[in-house]
Amino acid sequence: MPSVSSKPVERKALIIGLGIAIVLLFFVLVSQQAFNLTFLSPGGVQQTVLLTALSALVFLLFVALTFVLLRNLLKLLAERRIGVLGSKFRTKMVFGALLMSFTPALFMFLFTYLLTNRSIDRWFSRPVQNLREGSEQVATLLLEYAKANAQAEAQTLANNARIQRSFEFGDFALANASLNEYRPALQGGFAFALRGHASVASINAPAEWEQIGGPLIDALGANRRFSWGNLAYAVGESDVGRSGLIVVAIPLPANFDATMLRIAESQRNYQELATAGKAVRRAYILLLLLITALVLFAATWLSLFISKLVTRPVAALAEATQELSQGHFSYRVAVAAADELGELVASFNRMAADLEESRTKIEQSSLQLEKANANIEQRRRQTEIILENIPTGVLSLDGAGKVRHANPAFARLLKFRDESTANIPTDNFEGASLRDIFGAEISAQMIHLMRKADRMGTTTSQFELKSGGGILNVAITVASMRIERQRLGYVLVFEDFTELLRAQKQAAWREVARRVAHEIKNPLTPIALSADRIRRHLERGAPPDENSIAVMHGCVDTIANAVETVRQLVDEFSTLARFPTAQPRPSDINTIIESALQLFSGRL
Repeated sequence: MPSVSSKPVERKALIIGLGIAIVLLFFVLVSQQAFNLTFLSPGGVQQTVLLTALSALVFLLFVALTFVLLRNLLKLLAERRIGVLGSKFRTKMVFGALLMSFTPALFMFLFTYLLTNRSIDRWFSRPVQNLREGSEQVATLLLEYAKANAQAEAQTLANNARIQRSFEFGDFALANASLNEYRPALQGGFAFALRGHASVASINAPAEWEQIGGPLIDALGANRRFSWGNLAYAVGESDVGRSGLIVVAIPLPANFDATMLRIAESQRNYQELATAGKAVRRAYILLLLLITALVLFAATWLSLFISKLVTRPVAALAEATQELSQGHFSYRVAVAAADELGELVASFNRMAADLEESRTKIEQSSLQLEKANANIEQRRRQTEIILENIPTGVLSLDGAGKVRHANPAFARLLKFRDESTANIPTDNFEGASLRDIFGAEISAQMIHLMRKADRMGTTTSQFELKSGGGILNVAITVASMRIERQRLGYVLVFEDFTELLRAQKQAAWREVARRVAHEIKNPLTPIALSADRIRRHLERGAPPDENSIAVMHGCVDTIANAVETVRQLVDEFSTLARFPTAQPRPSDINTIIESALQLFSGRL
């Protein structure tokens, strides 16, 4: 794996090295041709040949780099044919860049080629040669003019009367005064008055005679040109008498020596180039070819580089998209990108991280939901078991009043129904209405109860359901199911309390019988007591007296009243099995007490 990844790195390093070498060699060639640098300028034919060899080396290096470029282009075409992701975009960018750069590069090459040919022809034309020779002659005439001027000034000073008297009498103060008078004529130069080999007077001397004297005398004996410091002088001399000498130095223009050297060197180089004109032409044509090819190479390489900057992140994003589509949410794009593509890669990685986090949360939520569903299912089963086994009938209705669920106890409860009024079997109530199950009258009462439950939440009422076998007493509780004021339906709970009501009635009848017996027993007591008194009076054997007759009459009245009470009690019980209603009326309490005491007369 490392060896495979190192090959592109080595190839990239080779391309970068070749590019740097070409740029350096190209810079050397351009500097030599354009700026005429001294250390790069060919000094002769051999150096020109050396420079040509250097140009050839540049060309060979560029051919090698072009080979690498063509290899990349062929590889790009092969990738496009195979269908590698991003190859079409890279191909369009490369050929677009080549097309856009080739046309201006071609025009630049043709224009520069024609201009170079014309310039070379003009460079080596006769007017140019005449111009160079004329410039050399002008420089020579200027030097001769300066020499003649210096000689004339020296003769003028030598012919001065005061200078001649100063040499004749040895008073050189007059010589110094006379030299100062000629200061403007020297034009910034200097002059010495010599006697023998010693200086007796001077003006504007740049140095002492002991320092400047030797070179100055040598210049007078040579070409009469003297240089001191950065200045060049034309010197002249004239004798004063038999032992005196006047030396005058007139300054030449600044950089005169350097200019003369450049003119001479330029003339020499021109002569050498004139003899090698075809080589120069070939060198410039090679330079133009190198520039043109370098422009094309730079455009191609730049387009490849830019296309890689675009296609590599896009390819990485496409691969990452496929990984995400396969569920690998931990995959991240590791390709470095800049600008908007970098933001896109960063956004994609953030999206992948969010998706991974969301997936983790969803998995956790799924586990929690599974647990919740399991709990709900367990509760539902428990609820179903409870509904299946409780003796109370439960009927669930939706908002429209249709049956959603009915437990078996409800089905058992409805076995009482008269089959002539039933519209559905007792084992299937889903989707049925109350009218289908209970008929119009009972269902209307239940609907009224449901509307009441909408207002109150829950409500309960008792119903008597008739059947062929009798009457069934049922307590129906209705609960309205609502969520945020939205009615979801109703739950009806049916509780059969027929047996309970029958037991309650039996207990009530027993209580009524006991109380009736008690009420009947109450009047029987005075009847028995009165009968016993009558029997005792009759058993005496003697004819009854008035007292006995009065007692027997009282007893008879008591028996008659008690019988009337029993009769009224029986009449009331026979009507509604009710106790007789009390009928209070005004009475004398003494009479009531006396009648009660009469019952116990003779017994107390």
